Amino acid sequence: MQKLFLLDGMALVYRAFYAFQYAPRLTSKGLNTSAIYGFITTLNQITNKEQPTHLAVSFDLAAPTFRHIAYPEYKAQRQAMPDGIRDGLPYLYKVLEAKNIPILIKEGFEADDIIGSFATKAAAAGVQVFMVTPDKDYGQLVSENIFMYKPSRKEVGFEVLGVPEILAQWSIETPKQLIDILGLMGDTSDNIPGIPGIGEKTAKTLLQKFGSIENLLQNTHQLTGKQKETIMANGDKGLLSKQLATIDIDVPMPFDLDALKIAEPNLEALTQIYEELEFKTLLKTMLNPSATAKAQPSNAPQLDLFGNALPEPPSAPTADAAPVFLEKKPTQYHAITTHAAMLELAKTLEAQPSVCFDTETDGLDTITCGLVGISFAYTPHQAFYIPTPDDFEETHKIVQIFKPFFENPNIEKIGQNIKFDLEVLLKYGINIQGKLFDTMLAHYLLQPDQRHNMDYLASSYLGYQTTSISELIGKKGKNQLTMRSVDLEKITDYACEDADITLQLKLVFEKALAAEPKLEKLFYDVELPLLRVLAQLETEGVALDKQALNEYSKELEIAVVGIEKEIYSLAGTHFNIASPKQIGEVFFDLLKLDSKPPKTATGQYKTDEEVLQNLAPKHPIAAKVLDFRGLQKLKSTYVDALPELINSQTSRLHTSFNQAVAATGRLSSNNPNLQNIPIRTEQGREVRRAFVPRSSEFSIVSADYSQIELRIMAHFSQEQAMINAFLQGIDIHTATAAKVFGTSPSDVNSEQRRKAKMVNFGIIYGISAFGLAQRLGVARAEASELIKEYFASYPGIKLFMDNQINLARENGFVETILGRKRYLADINNRNVALRQHAERNAINAPIQGSAADLIKLAMIKTQTSIQEQNLVSKMTLQVHDELVFDALNSELPALKTTIKHCMTTAMSLSVPLEIEIGVGKNWLEAH
Repeated sequence: MQKLFLLDGMALVYRAFYAFQYAPRLTSKGLNTSAIYGFITTLNQITNKEQPTHLAVSFDLAAPTFRHIAYPEYKAQRQAMPDGIRDGLPYLYKVLEAKNIPILIKEGFEADDIIGSFATKAAAAGVQVFMVTPDKDYGQLVSENIFMYKPSRKEVGFEVLGVPEILAQWSIETPKQLIDILGLMGDTSDNIPGIPGIGEKTAKTLLQKFGSIENLLQNTHQLTGKQKETIMANGDKGLLSKQLATIDIDVPMPFDLDALKIAEPNLEALTQIYEELEFKTLLKTMLNPSATAKAQPSNAPQLDLFGNALPEPPSAPTADAAPVFLEKKPTQYHAITTHAAMLELAKTLEAQPSVCFDTETDGLDTITCGLVGISFAYTPHQAFYIPTPDDFEETHKIVQIFKPFFENPNIEKIGQNIKFDLEVLLKYGINIQGKLFDTMLAHYLLQPDQRHNMDYLASSYLGYQTTSISELIGKKGKNQLTMRSVDLEKITDYACEDADITLQLKLVFEKALAAEPKLEKLFYDVELPLLRVLAQLETEGVALDKQALNEYSKELEIAVVGIEKEIYSLAGTHFNIASPKQIGEVFFDLLKLDSKPPKTATGQYKTDEEVLQNLAPKHPIAAKVLDFRGLQKLKSTYVDALPELINSQTSRLHTSFNQAVAATGRLSSNNPNLQNIPIRTEQGREVRRAFVPRSSEFSIVSADYSQIELRIMAHFSQEQAMINAFLQGIDIHTATAAKVFGTSPSDVNSEQRRKAKMVNFGIIYGISAFGLAQRLGVARAEASELIKEYFASYPGIKLFMDNQINLARENGFVETILGRKRYLADINNRNVALRQHAERNAINAPIQGSAADLIKLAMIKTQTSIQEQNLVSKMTLQVHDELVFDALNSELPALKTTIKHCMTTAMSLSVPLEIEIGVGKNWLEAH
């Protein structure tokens, strides 16, 4: 049967462009080729896999369409086309022309109208039509011979949607009813209004009952309450939205099926374009398709545990290679269930130089979860799974079989988020030794702004679609299975796949890191050793005084009630202070606090923190609402929540530290997030009083770096005046104030120091005169003069900032002292706001990132020293530039000496590192 593929050009171009947004493809001349390259790769995948007989690409034009005429606000919210797309489109048109692929465009109509018209006519002629697009609107066109060929949500290949899939997805009886769904719920991406308050779920329910918007509006008497009022008042919006969402299948364009036939490309023209765009792999594949085929190994095949020949390991992709989505390769996944087979496998593992393993558990809390099984892989496409019973002692016996392997220091252990596995196995008496390799952390260093989960990595680097956990146990809900209840065959395939794919990713990332010596050193010397330290911190946990928090909760409740009364008095009326809508009505309709109040896209008044802070000087009620919100959040997020998170088995609070989240390199924590415990307000600081030592024989010790970001700025900029201030032990804010205000340090007053401090820290974050004026509460001219004087006093800092921006523009990234990279995709963007944001990051990222690297080195060095001295004291928390310890009182002198030495010598800078150490009965006293 003839197959026609119609590609929604602009939708696929945008998708391709944003797939590379954190690591854009740039030619040596600076042209962003992300959109072109991604589109061509997608096109090649389709033609190679599906072998269409006919193909065409349709694009939107800038000219307004009939929808803009009917509704001027249609797509009005969309931002201007990114430079990387606009600059690349002419080249993409040339590529399509050289490939002899027709481009379908017509003024006044969008691509979906053109595709809808051609699809309908081709289907009527007996052709099987596939509409290639991520746009849900196309579902209304699906019929017996018309299908959506949609990029998969799993970002691997495509999913084909026919009539049954569309009907099931939208709970409708015919595809045409999708237009009514869209008319009711609207579409924010196209700025189609819909009927206010109706989302997807409600739209489906209404359509199931009434069949169409028109019939709904004729039967509003069957509705009740607020829904009835809303639909009656906004029926015209629903009808307009339906009109806007309807794809026109009668675009006046000639339809010639023969003109859409696949034709041979103009290789000479295509070669010239690919060479100009520096598409080496695409060019090589086009000119010599067989050149990329893998050669068969000439040596004798290596045999696995069962005597089977092992496949060849995958090679790393070249620099400009994109994932090629392949079918799953043949695998050999085995369940090992007998004692004899386990002993044999353990013996084989001990003979390997490097092994990947993965644990399956019945939960995500490493303290309480039980081991369900372990999988191992030491060669690609083969893996072994050992199931374990729901009995700790029996599982412990099984795990002990593999103890010699796990604790062999000469065998490299590979994993994806291996910290989790280390903590799980520690409960079963396994202290994993040897070199580690974590694929999640490796990718985090190589591409810090991208995702690092295994599904994404497998699709991006191996072209492989992994089995998701939801496919194995179902989605969250009553019918979700547990890992223990999964059939052995299924869990074997799932677990073995995890180990196998992680091993294959290791082979890719190991080569990629070897090509980046600084990142490779950062990986092996910082991130992997830190992983072990964090595992120890998470397992140790912290003690919490529940009674103190309960008493503080009552105090906060009294304070909240008091503020409520003050707010009602100031407003002259009672209202729901927790409702942003009611706050907006009181502030702007009743009190008239602003003649032009800011509004959201839906027309409601804005009452976020920024708005209230701007209103605070005008009326005390705004400040009171801010206080109300702050206390409510403090009470609910920390004071009331933390006691509920104490682990029942350990009676301690355990957080999870995340190494692969913040692109700057900073650690974060969750469940609970202890990095964001408030410190700026007195009420917020009180939460720290509840963090206590394990017993009366212990104390809390806090060690905090002093002005670390400014010291790193001095090191980077080599600004001698700032370096001298630190070397001489002069207060840096006083020294800055003296220079900026032209006075001696002894004559600097508190207000001058405050302003200098704000400038010092503001400069690190690329603060503008406007931003500084807002923070200091001064005129913009004064703020501008302060910045001017600052740069005159510290010319080295201005030079450093300019150099950083220039480096970023040239390289597309900046680096920390240790070589951690931060990619800046928008550094050359023509959009001023996006470019300036990237410029601020070019200045700040190396400083923040270097501070992050420093505290990581300090943690590793301190923890190593504590263990070498066999101290009982434990490191328990890391919060930004601060380390917290649960210290045995008799060890305090030795511990303080150790902490000071390790933290102040963790990194060599041009200025001395200083720390402040405090000791107390709780964290607040120690800070």
